[in-house]
Amino acid sequence: MPPSYDEMHDAQGQVRPHYHGFDDWLQVTPDEQVAHKRLEAEVSFHRVGITFSVYGEESGNERLIPFDIVPRILPAHEWKILEAGLRQRVHALNLFLGDIYGEQRILRDRRIPSELVLANSEYRKEMQGLKVACNTYSHVSGIDLVRAGDGEYYVLEDNLRVASGVSYMLENRRMMARLIPELFARQQIAPVERYPDALFEVLRQSAPANVDNPVVAVLTPGAANSAYFEHAFLAQQMGVELVEGADLFVQDDMVYAKTTRGAQRVHVIYRRINDDYLDPTVFRRESMLGVSGLFGAYRAGNVTLANAPGTGVGDDKSVYPYVPEMIRYYLSEEPILHNVPTWQLRNPDDLKYTLEHLPELVVKEVHGAGGYGMLVGPAATKAEIEEFRARILADPGNYIAQPTLSLSTCPTYVESGLAPRHIDLRPYILSGRRIHVVPGGLTRVALREGSLVVNSSQGGGTKDTWVMEV
Repeated sequence: MPPSYDEMHDAQGQVRPHYHGFDDWLQVTPDEQVAHKRLEAEVSFHRVGITFSVYGEESGNERLIPFDIVPRILPAHEWKILEAGLRQRVHALNLFLGDIYGEQRILRDRRIPSELVLANSEYRKEMQGLKVACNTYSHVSGIDLVRAGDGEYYVLEDNLRVASGVSYMLENRRMMARLIPELFARQQIAPVERYPDALFEVLRQSAPANVDNPVVAVLTPGAANSAYFEHAFLAQQMGVELVEGADLFVQDDMVYAKTTRGAQRVHVIYRRINDDYLDPTVFRRESMLGVSGLFGAYRAGNVTLANAPGTGVGDDKSVYPYVPEMIRYYLSEEPILHNVPTWQLRNPDDLKYTLEHLPELVVKEVHGAGGYGMLVGPAATKAEIEEFRARILADPGNYIAQPTLSLSTCPTYVESGLAPRHIDLRPYILSGRRIHVVPGGLTRVALREGSLVVNSSQGGGTKDTWVMEV
């Protein structure tokens, strides 16, 4: 693997210009004071309850996501390119979703294989022909970016169903502004704290027609969900109700929330429940998390679901290789941001190459998430590689493969002190009447030495992300 790109230092070991302010602070701040600030952050995060649950562990076992005090910093000129590329990509993905649930032009023109869409487990035939507000399917998107050893950014994956982690982005910024206020006073760092207001406005814009003062609610599966902290946090920040399925009911194709003041009409639901569990009368009959009749109210145009059901086709890893083609097809533009080269194992030649090079590649399940269901060849044992080989051969179409990129590194505090650790970046994009890209996003860091897996469920941590405005 080629050497990793160091976000803070150039090839000669000199601090990059956009890191000068932070490096100056680091040089004049005693180690004991830095250690105290790191401890202060950890105690504060525990006090606020910024934790996540890990599925498969004992019920109620929650962890603190480790937070690192060294920020990931992006210069203004770099962010301008990323912002344009993110806006372009999400625009094309929303057009794609509108097309496959509408005229299906891109399928008829054979720019994407029909079976990848129509036979996809995330394709919802119930959405066919349904008009959505603002022509938007993914109101909240998270696009995962990595910077390879050549210094170029690549899109690793698209998150259109549920772009989680934004609460950590906001809390990381609050913490850094409290720990090092002098750096924010001296430098022009783009703000992220307006995100809840921007999200609330996008949700209100997506309300059914002729509603003057739409009521918004956040629908959560409940406190046992791994992201429950985020659900409650966003509802509180937007000043809206956090509800579970049992708190809602449908009457005459309209959705109501049960309140102490009686039934209250709900016009927009920011739902953090998977499609399968939304409405037991349409999807999974055994679901206890959803609301009977909810999809009927949605089809009738009396409530908006954000993100829309069926968006999962757009972020499926088997569809991911075709996003550049979507951009060309719908926007008549060349992609600003490039995909990671990808082998689709449903293709015999790609399967043959992958099986011959498993120790060198990263292999992922097309529906996988959270760092699960994947093989990182260079970090795997021979036994793990052979076990994964058998899984691939049993169902090749369920996998894609990619080269093992040397993700960029950023100095990170570990037990031995400051050391380089691999990072990625998840910017958040809000789509309504216009597309708004939040400056920065959530930087995730692989805390284990040499690890390329940044997911919190796999032992990763987070950093604040600064976009310099000048």
